[in-house]
Formats: sequence, structure tokens, C-alpha cells
Amino acid sequence: MLIATPDGFRLHVEEAGSGTPILFIHEFGGNHASWEPQMRFFSRRHRCVTYAARGYAPSSVPGDAAQYSQALAVSDAVAVLDGLGIGRAHVVGLSMGGFTAVHLGLGHPGRALSLTVAGAGYGCEKEHEAYFRGVSLEVADRFETLGAPAFAPTYAAGASRVQFQAKDPRGWQEFADRLATHSSTGAALTMRGVQARRPSFWDLEDGLRRMAVPTLVIVGDEDDHCLQPGLFLKRTIPACGLAVFPKAGHTLNLEEPALFNATLAEFIAQAEAGAWRPRDPRAAPGEVMRTS
Repeated sequence: MLIATPDGFRLHVEEAGSGTPILFIHEFGGNHASWEPQMRFFSRRHRCVTYAARGYAPSSVPGDAAQYSQALAVSDAVAVLDGLGIGRAHVVGLSMGGFTAVHLGLGHPGRALSLTVAGAGYGCEKEHEAYFRGVSLEVADRFETLGAPAFAPTYAAGASRVQFQAKDPRGWQEFADRLATHSSTGAALTMRGVQARRPSFWDLEDGLRRMAVPTLVIVGDEDDHCLQPGLFLKRTIPACGLAVFPKAGHTLNLEEPALFNATLAEFIAQAEAGAWRPRDPRAAPGEVMRTS
């Protein structure tokens, strides 16, 4: 189905199952189809929703970089919930989608039953911030000049994607082939308008410390530029847990689908039971051992 955004574009939305809603938000290198292992697993007991972000066909592909931003990405996610009549959902995002989940929790906490932030953090580390913005613009140029079919194999073989390729060559090839079908214009403008301009998690610290939404952060231990941001979120968001997948890269839900699903299912169960609480104040980070 197609759902309208407040600024007049259309988002392709798919859903399956019934029960407590889960909204899955995809990464830059994926699209709505990237969540198929989760849609099939969780739709057995949840109403599962996923959508193609603006710039990703069959959703609208606006032609102006000003029509892409982190704020618009959050607005689009809320529009999907509104269009389906969903008041609150468990919000699950990978990478670019993980940033959207964080910002949705900050700006619309009443719409989130929980937040899962997987593989998110690129560009957050202050020492790498300028490099990330620069390489994001280079990637945008490559999509624009070479086109997605030609550039996809290069992008899909990045340092945090080869783990997926080594473990599951067929799954990785499917990911790379799907990336090659993306809109070259949409990819370039998403990279310029969203990726290269979004704020660091460190810039959001005050709001994150006040955010009461139960949150799970998942990172791969070989996804180097998400490790420190993941630890920062763990230490900053009051009701936050951190799961680190061993020998894993960036494309976590496809690279390790069974582990991802089991980890997410346990988190959602605890969140729904009210058992995913803020850190116990007795667990003082500065204490090593108690002496009295």
C-alpha cells in the first residue's frame, strides 16, 4: 500500500500478522525487503510493518536534496504509523534506520513502546566526524555518476560488510543485487541530505539522558565505528541495554538473523512485561568493589 507523507510524497508500506505492532526501518544499503527474515518470524505474533524510505522505489524519489533530512525521516516513520492507525509500536531500526529510531524516541516518545537501535553510529565519533561527512559526499557522487548497478558491488564490499560475505555468500549476494536496483538519484540525495547532515549522538546527550523509552542497542564487534557510539548510548539512555554480536559486521539482521531475532524477541517480551527498567542506581559505574 502507499501512505502519504505530510509534504506530499508516497511511501510504499508492507505489513503482516496481528498483535502488538513492530515498525522496522531499513538502513541506507537496504530497503523494505531487507527485513524479510524479521517480518516472517515476528508476524507469527505481532503486527509487523516495514516501508521503503523516501528515495527508495517504489516509494517516491524526490529530486531535491532539501527534501531529505533526518527530521523528514522521522516524520515519514510517524506518517506510516498514522496512516495505519497505529498509536504506539516497537520501533526497530538498522543503521540509518537506527538513527531514525533514536530521533523518533527523542521527538515522539509517546509513539514508541520500545526502541531497537542496531548498527548505528557512523559519523558520531567526533574524531571521525569530518571524514565521515566527506566520504558520504564521495559515495553520493559515485551513486550519481556511476549509477547504483555499477557502484553497488563496491559499496557492498565495505569493511563492515565483508563479514556477511564470508559467512553467507548467497545472502550477501542477494543484498548486493538488491542494492544495485536502488534509485541512483535517491541513494545520492539520501546520502547528502540524511547521512552527511545528521547530528552525532554526542550532540543529543541531554535529550538522551531524559529519554525514558526502553531501548536495546545492538552492534557487531567488527563494526568498528558503531562500537563506541553503542557504548555511549548504553551509558546515556536510562533504560538501555547493549548486545554485542561476536565476529559480526554491520548488516546484523541479515548476517545473523537467528541471533538477531532471538535477541529482539527477548527484549520485546521484557519491555512488554515492564521488566526492562532503568539501570539500578546501586550499579554505580565508578565502583569496582564494595568495601563497606
